[in-house]
Amino acid sequence: MKSAGFSAIVIGISPRVAFAAPNSLKNLRTGVQPGDKTRLVIETASRPSYSLSYGEKQLIVNLSNTNGHGDVKPALANGTLINRITQVQDGTKLQIVAALTGAIDAIEKNQIMVLEPNGDNDYRLVIDFARGTGRGIDANAPAPTTTAKNETKNTAPQAGAKQHIIVIDAGHGGKDPGCIGKGGTQEKTIVLSVAKKLKSKLDANGYKTFLTRSNDTYLKLGERAEIAEKKHADLFISLHANANPSRDMKGFSIYTLSEKASDEEAQKLAESENAADKIDVDGFEQFSKDIRVALSALQQHAVAELSEEYATGCAKTMNRASIEQQPGPAVRHAPFAVLRSTVPGALIELGHLSNKKEEKLLKSDEHQNKLVAAIVKSVKAYDFDV
Repeated sequence: MKSAGFSAIVIGISPRVAFAAPNSLKNLRTGVQPGDKTRLVIETASRPSYSLSYGEKQLIVNLSNTNGHGDVKPALANGTLINRITQVQDGTKLQIVAALTGAIDAIEKNQIMVLEPNGDNDYRLVIDFARGTGRGIDANAPAPTTTAKNETKNTAPQAGAKQHIIVIDAGHGGKDPGCIGKGGTQEKTIVLSVAKKLKSKLDANGYKTFLTRSNDTYLKLGERAEIAEKKHADLFISLHANANPSRDMKGFSIYTLSEKASDEEAQKLAESENAADKIDVDGFEQFSKDIRVALSALQQHAVAELSEEYATGCAKTMNRASIEQQPGPAVRHAPFAVLRSTVPGALIELGHLSNKKEEKLLKSDEHQNKLVAAIVKSVKAYDFDV
C-alpha cells in the first residue's frame, strides 16, 4: 500500500440503504500521471458504491445501484493503458469495462480515492495504476469488494492471504515521561504496557507487528514515523494517554493527521505531543524536512481516507466495548508530527491520567486488556484491501 497537507475524507462507499434512489453515470475520462501511471476518472451524480474486478487485459469497475448513460462518451487521453471504455448494465449494477493495452497488477487501495463535488464536477471515483505483470490476479474471480461503512466485516488474515504489517508506537519514553497522573503514573509506562499486550494479541491473530520501542527508550517523532515507512506498514497505531486541566475530564479520543486542527483542544494536544522532540533540541529544526515525504495529491487523499476509515472503526469498537469516550467527537484531526508518513494511521489517547479514577483504570491489567481487545477488533474489521 495505507502525508501531510490534507484534510480527512471518508473513503470507499456510502452505506447501502434499502430502496435508495439509483446513482447515475455523468462522465468518463482518462489521463496520464507521473510515473507512467494511467488515471481513470468515473464521475457520478452521488457518492459511488464500487468494487474492482479484472479480466484478461481488462479493468472492471462495478458500480452498485447505478444507471449507465448512453450519451456519456469517454474522453480518452493519449499515452494511457486504456484504449477503450464500455458500459455494461447488469440489473441495478453498472460495469465500467476498461480495455487495456497490457497486463496490470491488482490495484492497491491507496491508489483509489473518491472526491467530493467541486465546482462543475460531481462525485469522482479516481483510480491510478501502472503497467504490471498481472501476477496475483485471477481473471475469473472478482476483486474483494469494499464494505459499506455500516457493515461489520472480519478481515483477519486467512490461510494463504497477505500478512498485513502493523507498527505499534508506544508514545514518549526515556527522558520524556509524557503526562504524569496525580498518583505518579507516567504515560510512557502505561502505553508501553498496552503496546506489548496489543502486539501479542495481533501476532496471535496472524498479523505481522513491530513496536517502535520495546523498552524505556527515547525516540524522536520522525524516527517513529520512519520505522513505519521502513517496515512498509499497512497501518500505524500510536498509543498515548491524555491529561486535562479539568480533573473531571475522562475518556478515550482518536486523532488523525490534518494540517488544520478540528478544534482548539486538538490543536493544543498536537502541540503538546509534538513538543516531545524539543527535549532533544539538536536537529529539531531539521525534523520536519527529514520526515516529510513528497506525495502526489492522490496519495495524500488516499492516506487521509484510510486513516479516517480506521479511526472511525476503532472509535466504534471502543464504544461497543463500553469504554468511556471523551465528550465531543470521538475522531478528531490535528497536525501530529508522528503521523506524518505515507502509512495510514491514528493516534489513540487511551484515557486521562489527570482523572484519578481513570488513572487507576489505566494502570489495571483488566482495563488494559479491555482496551487491547477493542483495538484488535478494530484492526480485524478494517478493510486493508480493495
